[in-house]
Amino acid sequence: MAGLIPQDFIDDLIARADIVEVVGRRVQLKKAGREFKACCPFHDEKSPSFTVSPGKGFYHCFGCGAHGTAIGFLMEFDHLSFVDAIESLASSMGVEVPRSESDQPARRYDEFFSLMDTVSRHWQDCLKASPEAIDYLQKRGIDGATARRFGIGYSPDGWSNILDKFGQSDEAAERLLATGLIIRKDNGKHYDRFRDRLMFPIRDPRGRTIGFGGRTMGDGEPKYLNSPETVLFHKGRELYGLYEARQALRQIDRLVVVEGYMDAVALARNGIDFVVATLGTATTQEHLNRLFRLTDNVYFSFDGDRAGAKAAWRALENALPQIREGRQIRFVFLPEGEDPDSFVNENGADAFVKLLDCGIPLSEFLIKELSAQVDMDSIDGRARLAELARPLINKIPVGVYRELLIGSLAGAVGLTSAKLEKMLAAGNATTDRGRLSTHASAQKRRRPSSGSGPSVVRRAISLLLNHPEAALKLDVEKLAGVRRAGVDLLALLIETVQAEPTMTTAGLLERWRHDEKGRHLGKLAAANLPADDEFDPAAELKECLQQLAVAGRKERIEFLIEKQRVNGLSDDEKSELRQRY
Repeated sequence: MAGLIPQDFIDDLIARADIVEVVGRRVQLKKAGREFKACCPFHDEKSPSFTVSPGKGFYHCFGCGAHGTAIGFLMEFDHLSFVDAIESLASSMGVEVPRSESDQPARRYDEFFSLMDTVSRHWQDCLKASPEAIDYLQKRGIDGATARRFGIGYSPDGWSNILDKFGQSDEAAERLLATGLIIRKDNGKHYDRFRDRLMFPIRDPRGRTIGFGGRTMGDGEPKYLNSPETVLFHKGRELYGLYEARQALRQIDRLVVVEGYMDAVALARNGIDFVVATLGTATTQEHLNRLFRLTDNVYFSFDGDRAGAKAAWRALENALPQIREGRQIRFVFLPEGEDPDSFVNENGADAFVKLLDCGIPLSEFLIKELSAQVDMDSIDGRARLAELARPLINKIPVGVYRELLIGSLAGAVGLTSAKLEKMLAAGNATTDRGRLSTHASAQKRRRPSSGSGPSVVRRAISLLLNHPEAALKLDVEKLAGVRRAGVDLLALLIETVQAEPTMTTAGLLERWRHDEKGRHLGKLAAANLPADDEFDPAAELKECLQQLAVAGRKERIEFLIEKQRVNGLSDDEKSELRQRY
């Protein structure tokens, strides 16, 4: 949805935004030289490591690594989507987000949201008129207040109820199709996607309906049916009940992740409001990002069967890159044959909370599961345990948590932490050498001269991000033919600054927010560069380009010499080689 708002508007908004004012409304800042400091709002700390740079329009925490622009801060602190953050920032500055004729897709998205909310209210009315659906909910322990809170509805049986009511014109039918409410047959005709099902609206952070989950009340298959991927709804990103949890709780100290809509609703009905459900998928990185924006304590509650165990392990694997000190993940396994819905209705909320309090920490669950796969009474088995753990540990960011986990694993294996960590690192090096040996000859030809490796590219990008004006007079053609990781991105950044001389650090970061190449720019923008009067960023940047150009010429010569030895050169290549020598 970011593309719906003109890029020049986003650039101008970021250039005009006062990040100190934006952050200062939410966090108490103190002046510290040219910057402002505070204790980080995204993790617990006693000494301030969170800095805000008004010159860069950028914030960075040297403790947990959080960083970004004014838009990024609103997304993290206020738990907003990208578009919502832009609208919030624009509103605070008294600026209206453009919705001109050239921005017609945005208006169409508004129509989609309106349609989804209208259909949701229609199905809620249908629920009131269905004694069978009401009786089913009551038998499941869902009262009227809970049904209203979650907007639960009912889609009557029939192939064209929604189509007939909301899809009378071709344009209206296309909107129904785009939002996943109807399905197109091979002959071009349409029919309703949801029929004879309880309907659970899935809401975004602003409470707008973006999709639906439908549950059968009998033995029909599939038991759960979700909206398909649409322009509004992305299953791997959304969490059912998150909007309702945020509405119910001012401060979310912990969140429980369950598998089904009925699980989430049943827990909420019993006073456990800190619950969300995945939408028929494994817990993804995007799910975890959203969870950890709200709380540092996440509990996964799974059914007490083999499927629940598999789901827990997938959640663990996806959670590892998100683990760092201050964050806690626990796994809660219910008795065989139970799910959160049945357990809380039979045993009450207190019993469920006790299960949460006794949940297994991620580190214990990891070691326990891996230990079950080997013979822990033998040396070979314990060695195998270390091998199984290596790829998992390597997913965890370097820090205190990783060291503590290695310590626990070392205790299970029977080694000291230092020795086990050394062995794990040695194993990684052996694996890396094995991979490199496959391309040894190619790597020999490509080996850069001293000072021309990726570090020079990183240095150049960091200089440019911190001092965009330093790139205005650079000759970007020097990078032509240079084959180094990140050089293409460096060239694009230079060209952007030269095309838009007023571009700021924050503007560059927002320009590349949704670009895969630019996802690490924030870390480079946070680099500490000299601040003395003798430091000349333009001269430093020019020197970096010169080093890369020299390396590129040397690499080209080595390539031509090798090609001449193996296959011979064309006349043009012979001429090029003579000139380069």
